[in-house]
This record gives sequence, structure tokens and C-alpha cells, in this order.
Amino acid sequence: MPTGSQPTAPRPERVELRVARLVRAHGLKGALKLEVYTDDPQLRFVVGREFKLQVPTDSPWYGKTLKLASIREVNSSPVAFFEGIDDRDTAETIVKAILWVEHDPETRPTEKNAWFDHELVGLTVMRDGLSVGTILRLEHFPAQDLLVISTGEAEILLPFVEVFVPQVDIAGGTVTITPPGGLFEPLEEAEGASS
Repeated sequence: MPTGSQPTAPRPERVELRVARLVRAHGLKGALKLEVYTDDPQLRFVVGREFKLQVPTDSPWYGKTLKLASIREVNSSPVAFFEGIDDRDTAETIVKAILWVEHDPETRPTEKNAWFDHELVGLTVMRDGLSVGTILRLEHFPAQDLLVISTGEAEILLPFVEVFVPQVDIAGGTVTITPPGGLFEPLEEAEGASS
């Protein structure tokens, strides 16, 4: 992952992160298989953690939270038990719910030189000392993450790897890039076109 400075400027006090979806009931004792959306499950899925639920307004779970009782891996998939869900029938009533967690801005990712998506969104993208766009979002794929950069005229996907993104400066509000040839219009051509 790219190197960079740690944040010193204040960030938003309250951020909620979507971390998983309850895919299906597992077994007879209320376990639920998770589809995980976070890159940092060790940080998000700790016993006692409380999750907000995203469910339809007519669901009996609307407005409620779940507290994680335990989690384990079954056939390479995470399976969780939550307090108050003790049988398969109850587990079935909450399948497809999305789990959200409140993010503490002081919490850092467990991986070195890593950032949360919300910290990167909106940062100015710098190339050769000039602003070339803004980060709109991150796309997560098995092989690598991609930065989605808006240039004002187009959206460009840039692999989020150190060779192309050598510096992330959260405090300064910038990301420095060294993209491969052809991904962005060469700066010399852009400058020549405007003169």
C-alpha cells in the first residue's frame, strides 16, 4: 500500500460504515453467514460490538441493533452468532439485513499504511505538482483496490498500489499519483492545448 502521513487535521466526528450483509441462516442455533464488505474484519467483528441494522421499515428488526456474541469461519466463510438470536427460525427473519457500525475517528486500520475509504473520498489528486482530479470512491476487487478519480470530464480507475500512488497525505488533503502512460492525458499535451 502507498506510504503517507497520518492524519492530524480533524475528520468528521461521526461516520457509519457498512460492514456486512447477513446472507443466510446457518445451522439450528441461530448462526448467520456473513458477506463481509470491510477490508478490516478483525477490527470490525469483535465480541460485544453492536451493529445497526438496515432493513425495510416493515421489518420487525427495523430500528433495532445486534450485538455480536461470537464469530468463526466455516468453509472459508464467516459465520456469526448474535445475542437474542438463538434458533434458525429467528435467524431466518433477519436474513438480507445490512450491518452498519459507527466508526471511531481515532481508530486506525490494523494494516500498516492503510486508510478507510471515507478518509480518501474527496481528496485532491496531484500529478507532477498539479491537481488532476478528486477521488470519488474506491472499488474493491480480489486482485487490488481501484481509486475512482473524477477529472471533471471523465472518471478514471487507478490501481491503488504504491507504484502508482506513492503518497497519501490525509492531513494535507492530497494523494500524489504517478500513473502509467496513457491512463491520464500527458500533462505536456494538456498544457500545449491550452496555450
